[in-house]
Amino acid sequence: MAAISGDWLAPLRPEFAKPYYAKLYKTVREEYRTRKIFPPSDQIFRAFELTPLESVKVVILGQDPYHGDGQAQGLCFSVPAGMEIPPSLVNIYQELHDDLGCRIPKSGCLEKWARQGVFLLNTVLTVRAHQAYSHRNIGWEEFTDAAIRILNAQDRPIVFILWGRPAQSKRSMLNNPRHLILEAPHPSPLSAYRGFFGSRPFSKTNEFLKAHGETPIDWQIEDEAPV
Repeated sequence: MAAISGDWLAPLRPEFAKPYYAKLYKTVREEYRTRKIFPPSDQIFRAFELTPLESVKVVILGQDPYHGDGQAQGLCFSVPAGMEIPPSLVNIYQELHDDLGCRIPKSGCLEKWARQGVFLLNTVLTVRAHQAYSHRNIGWEEFTDAAIRILNAQDRPIVFILWGRPAQSKRSMLNNPRHLILEAPHPSPLSAYRGFFGSRPFSKTNEFLKAHGETPIDWQIEDEAPV
């Protein structure tokens, strides 16, 4: 199991000493030893690695990693370049096109967003192969809630994008008036037409960032994976 490093380490360190985390660590290690688990163990904390705490401008909350072979890479909604783009991300790209006119890319790799300060956090960080939400309630939610509280406490404007009920259940933790909270239905094919399409989260995010003196996000994903 990979380790947290960088400027996330100090604020998250108290979590590592708590009983739930010891149990979580043991459970996850055993799962990787005995079952097929996604993402690869060295990518569990990839969102924290690619988006340092001091760099976070935007938070997008997902549920848990993709459970298909080769899909999960430690960033919510993102898949490696060359993989078929999952239906929810297809809809995200469609809304991005309709909102900002971005060209719909052939790659589903969202590393470019992460490296600009878009923290792509799943509330559960691991999953058994082909068993969606199979690592629910083993302790990840407590850990990622701690990360959300750390972000809420930051003394600078951050945009929180909450798509769907699981993400919106974290709304009560976000009480810092400096932040902007954008809520919409989940982009999955089951719910995208209930208000996700037309919600314009990308332009609203950039307008908020610019109004607070921050560089906006370049949301255009290229067809090739970043080097």
